[in-house]
Amino acid sequence: MVNDTTRLLGLDGLVVERVELHPDGSPVVHLSTSGEQAQSCPQCGVRAARVKGWVFTRPRDLPVAGRTTRLRWRKRRWYCDQPGCPRTSFTEHVPQIPARARITVRLRQAAGAAVADGNRTIVQAARDLGMSWPVVAAAFTAHTATVLPAEPEPVSVLGIDEVRRGKPRWSFDEVTASWTTTVDRWHVGFCDLVGGQGLLAQVEGRTSKAVTDWLTQRPAAWRQHVQAVAIDMCTVFKAAVREALPHATLVVDHFHVVQLANRAVTEVRRRMTVTHRGRRGRATDPEWQQRNRLNRSAARMRAEHVDRLTDTLSNLPAKIGAPILAAWNAKEDLLDLLALARTHPNRETTARLLHRFYTRCADSDLLELHRLATTIETWWPEILAFLHTGITNAGSEGTNRVIKTVARDAYGFRNPENQRLRTRAATTRRHRGHLNPA
Repeated sequence: MVNDTTRLLGLDGLVVERVELHPDGSPVVHLSTSGEQAQSCPQCGVRAARVKGWVFTRPRDLPVAGRTTRLRWRKRRWYCDQPGCPRTSFTEHVPQIPARARITVRLRQAAGAAVADGNRTIVQAARDLGMSWPVVAAAFTAHTATVLPAEPEPVSVLGIDEVRRGKPRWSFDEVTASWTTTVDRWHVGFCDLVGGQGLLAQVEGRTSKAVTDWLTQRPAAWRQHVQAVAIDMCTVFKAAVREALPHATLVVDHFHVVQLANRAVTEVRRRMTVTHRGRRGRATDPEWQQRNRLNRSAARMRAEHVDRLTDTLSNLPAKIGAPILAAWNAKEDLLDLLALARTHPNRETTARLLHRFYTRCADSDLLELHRLATTIETWWPEILAFLHTGITNAGSEGTNRVIKTVARDAYGFRNPENQRLRTRAATTRRHRGHLNPA
């Protein structure tokens, strides 16, 4: 007969006989089998009639009411009298506690969900649930097989970016008498920037072939659905996208363009200090004191701060202040051009601001500005696509941050396959409904 304690425990096919207290205060629940289905042979499915003996097991289960519960199940071993059945005897089992199982199915599922959906490390989940590391790792792998799709859904805007993973590993090839990379330290991630799927997949190696191979493995309809691809200023990704997705619009993220411009200003400041002062910059140098403002956008600074910056550079010796001011003005011209994104600019406005930037760089004799202008000219079609679409690679950068956080929490990964599985589970939690969008 099913009592209230049996309903509270929630193990179908088992009934609670009595509950005792362990010396440490945890409940000890004594169970017996109540369902007739447990008498069926797992091999032939015929219900047995002869009892061979009794077995006493101690399966582990989830805590009840916040306390560790110790299960004690006294079950029968049955004879299988069916001719031709390879099983001569078997023990009773229920769906939550299969034959020869020492852990309930729900405890194993909870361990896998704690790692995949709760973003717990395997060590944390094993410690909290009283399980071993290999058991939790296997439970996590089994859980991800059910919650992560084998193939990503079609995406309209794809993001591609790389992230560093550990150290490379090398092996010596006896045939070619050379060292080859067996484990690359770079992983390339593919992200859904609009649909919310998060990280779609990771491939090892920052090469054009690695990216092309993953894209060509997707169905033709999936590739045709991709309308735009956001990347950083990487020729490897550019070549791969042009080969595998020739119809897609290639967009360069503006963050990397701004980063490139700020780097040019910093290089000019450092070179002028070393050339004319004969040393590296010091805290007493006016140009060093303004280094942070040089890398900020004038549109986001207060007017008095912009005036102080320009006055400081103007009061410096002309050999130092004039080149730095020219580099800063060129950077601001480029930022004004990028600010046209999401404003639906016309061709005349875009051409005017681009011409102003090129003129500023051409009138200067700074090699850093010439190199910056050449880079902008090379990537201008992709930058113009950003001005028209406003698509950024921020989703991929955020995913890379989650990947690095997961790796730090786990103190690194020795197995690349495990690393890719953990990071994909962590970066898709929002899409799977385990994060509050607010």
